[in-house]
Amino acid sequence: MYGTVMGVRLAPIIPRKIISFKFLRSKVIALDAYGELYQFLSVIRKPDGTPFTAPDGSITSHIMGLVFRVTKLMSDYGMRFIFVFDGPPHPLKLKTLESRRRQREKAYKEWMDALKRGDYETAFSKATIALKLTKDMAEEAKVVLKLMGIPVVEAARDAEAQAAYMVRKGDAWAVGSKDYDSLLYGAPILVRYITLTGKEFLPSKGTFRPLLPELIVLEDVLRELEITREQLVDIAILIGTDFNEGVKGLGPKTALKLIKMYGCIERLPKTYREKLTCDVDEVRRIFLEPEVNENYRVGFHAPDVDGLAEFLRVRGFSEKRVKTVVERLKRITPTLSYGGLGRWMK
Repeated sequence: MYGTVMGVRLAPIIPRKIISFKFLRSKVIALDAYGELYQFLSVIRKPDGTPFTAPDGSITSHIMGLVFRVTKLMSDYGMRFIFVFDGPPHPLKLKTLESRRRQREKAYKEWMDALKRGDYETAFSKATIALKLTKDMAEEAKVVLKLMGIPVVEAARDAEAQAAYMVRKGDAWAVGSKDYDSLLYGAPILVRYITLTGKEFLPSKGTFRPLLPELIVLEDVLRELEITREQLVDIAILIGTDFNEGVKGLGPKTALKLIKMYGCIERLPKTYREKLTCDVDEVRRIFLEPEVNENYRVGFHAPDVDGLAEFLRVRGFSEKRVKTVVERLKRITPTLSYGGLGRWMK
């Protein structure tokens, strides 16, 4: 999937714990690659919303996020990452993708109009929506990740489904994503806001909010809400997912009350059921029996420091910035063992 990221809106009912980066020391995190790259594109921009570019005019904001934020977490906290990339979208997701494309086109026009007026605050707000993560950007990111010694895994469908599977298999400690979809896919642990720092811009409100790492444990979520994972999926279907339109006007808190009262979607009053136009069982299967790549390989290896430095120079990075990245990589390399996960899974 290229373009913008999405996700089910479960935030109001999901209990979470604010944690420190020290808590994540030496942990292996399976990241939703497109989600992370999209966030870098959103945040790393000039005041007028224009992304940073290389001498040839190609965008580099996503590369800046990868090489600076990720190497800092690796060098300061010994964290290890696996970047999981989306595979072909499920057919049911195509309608959502088309809707996002139209939103992006509308935001791009509004961004350009704001620039003409000299309204940079509005311009920045619209630019964060108008941006698009292209196939070329994604492929370039994979090159950078491999130069950094970071494993890349290709998902069968959704990256969050693949990442959740990898955590259950023991190849990562947690899924790293801003969205909650991985919980629906059965991720035992979800960590949010680890590759971004400072503040997050909220385009809909035109304001920023502080970003702090959040820990969400699926077992704790289900226990506190007094529901099963299957019921959590039903709640998501009621409010809408990337694969179906929900019941208009129904939020997560009301959906939770309904599912706790009636048990499942089939037992809901007809007034709710008839407003769902999707095949409920098919959407359930997407989350409860997701398509995953079972033949993936996770191979951590020593970074190609010289190769990465040359790559960054060609892309227009200053010697000062290149030196910063090189020093971080050299600092962490002697402490790592590349034969397997070993200590990183503790």
